[in-house]
Amino acid sequence: MGVRGRGKMVGMAITLPIDDAANEYLTRSPLALLIGMTLDQQIPLEKAFSSPYVLVQRLGHEPTAHELAEYDPEPLIQIFATPPALHRFPKAMAGRVQEVCRVLAERYDGDPAGLWDGAADGHELLRRVQGLPGFGKQKAQIFVALLGKQYGVQPEGWRAAAGGYGEEGSHRSVADIVDGPSLAKVREYKKQMKAEAKAAKG
Repeated sequence: MGVRGRGKMVGMAITLPIDDAANEYLTRSPLALLIGMTLDQQIPLEKAFSSPYVLVQRLGHEPTAHELAEYDPEPLIQIFATPPALHRFPKAMAGRVQEVCRVLAERYDGDPAGLWDGAADGHELLRRVQGLPGFGKQKAQIFVALLGKQYGVQPEGWRAAAGGYGEEGSHRSVADIVDGPSLAKVREYKKQMKAEAKAAKG
C-alpha cells in the first residue's frame, strides 16, 4: 500500500493525541507531516506536530513548499516566534524548515510526496530522507517508520531500513503513537534509554 498524489494523502489517518484539526492536516498534507518531523526535537512531540496547523492559522492559508522556500526569512522568523512560539528555538527552526522546503523545491519540484513516491525500496527511501537538512540517520529512520506505520508508505524493506523503529509494536517513537496509552509507552521507552545512557557514562 502506498500514498500517492501531489499534496493529497489517502488511506491511513494520523491520530496523534493532539487537536483533531491538526491531525486532519497532518493526514492530508505531506508537507505538514514533514514540517512536524522537522520540528520534532528538543520540544514535546505534541507541540512539534501541532505547529504545522498553527503555522497555517498564522499565514491564513496552507503554504506550499515553494512558498516557504522563498519566504522572506525575517517575517518567517517572526511568525515562528510569536507567542506561543512554534518551537523553543524559533529562529533556528524557521531556518531549518526553509532549508527542507528548498530541498523539496530543488529535487522534487516542490512536491513533498515526491520524497517517497517512486522509492524502489526502504534503503532508497531512507537515503532520500537522510538527504534533508537536519535529518540524521536516527531521525530519518523514525520518519521512515512513521510513513510506513501511519501513512501506508511501505516500499520493500521499509521496516529493516527503519531499524528498531520499524518493528511492529516497538513503541520507540512517534511512529507508534496513536493515542494516550501508546504515547505513555513511547515516553517510558525514551526514559529508559536516557537512564541506560546515563548509567553507561557513569
